[in-house]
Formats: sequence, structure tokens, C-alpha cells
Amino acid sequence: MNKDIIEIRWHGRGGQGAITAAKIVANAAFVSGYGGVVMAPTFGTERRGAPVLTSLKISKQKIYDLSPITEPDMVVVLDHLIVKEVDVASGLKPGGLIVINSPKHPDDYNFEGMKVATADITSIASESGLPPGVVNTGIIGAFAKASDLIDIDTLARAIENEFKGKHPQRNAEAARITFDNTIVGG
Repeated sequence: MNKDIIEIRWHGRGGQGAITAAKIVANAAFVSGYGGVVMAPTFGTERRGAPVLTSLKISKQKIYDLSPITEPDMVVVLDHLIVKEVDVASGLKPGGLIVINSPKHPDDYNFEGMKVATADITSIASESGLPPGVVNTGIIGAFAKASDLIDIDTLARAIENEFKGKHPQRNAEAARITFDNTIVGG
């Protein structure tokens, strides 16, 4: 991905922390030298469990375009079941990347012309000592491995800063373990 603005759309469920995950990546991107960072959460029904999405744009230059993302370069999905409910690939540019919290292998998904990466973050989170269902920090590790935009150490530090007083090491460890266990398909 060698373009001026990288557009990333995050899909999750209310209460999963998709917005927090995007915020952490935004902070890490800025620290990593991306001078332009714009995050725009989208709130729908605003209830726990309902599909939600947020947009994140990062660039080495200042970003003046604050419009919603309609043609992302990447999509990050915090719950693989959303793939059956929402067209997560809608508008995704040809050759785009889809990162999914899923126990399935990337080859099990049929997103023609797209690169798919998966990790069983739900299982990894409990292995890291996090409560069941806490997947937002793990998905950051999968994002790091699949996108190669921001290094895992910078992201882990951003996670620890975000979760001060709320098990920062466990959350960072979930991202690191996920990074090591992410399968990136063709």
C-alpha cells in the first residue's frame, strides 16, 4: 500500500471496542510518523451487540478530506459472524485487505480478488488472561501482521497507554500473540 491516504474501515458489534481499536491504531500511526490521522466513528442503533463501524484514514501528509470512507483499502472485522450480516467488502478496492477475527483459515472465505487474513482472537484473548469477548486489542495484532503499516511494538505501547489501570500488559500481550498467530492468505 503505497498511496497518499490509507483508508481503513472497522466493523464490530456494540461493546466490542471497534472504536477503541481504531483510536489505538490512530495514536500509534501518529507516533510512527503518519502526520495525517482522521478517525470518524459511525453510530447506528448504539446498542450492545448491534453491528457498528468506524473509519480511520492515515497518511504521511495532513488529511483535508474528512468525508466518510466509501472505498476502503482495508477492512478489519472484530466478529466473523458479521460477515454474514453485513457486506463488509462493500466498496473495498480491488486487491484490498480484509482482516477477520475468525477460527477459519483465510482460504475458507470467498472474497474474490482480495487478500484475507484471519486469527482466532476470541480464543487468544482468553489465553492472554482477558475476559471472554475482549477482542479489540487482539485484532490490532492481526492488523499489524496483515497490513505491515505500523510495527507491533509501537502498537503494543499504544495499547498499554490506552489501558493504563485496566490490565495493560494482558491487552498488549493479546496483540502480540495474535500477531504471531495471524494467517495471511493470498
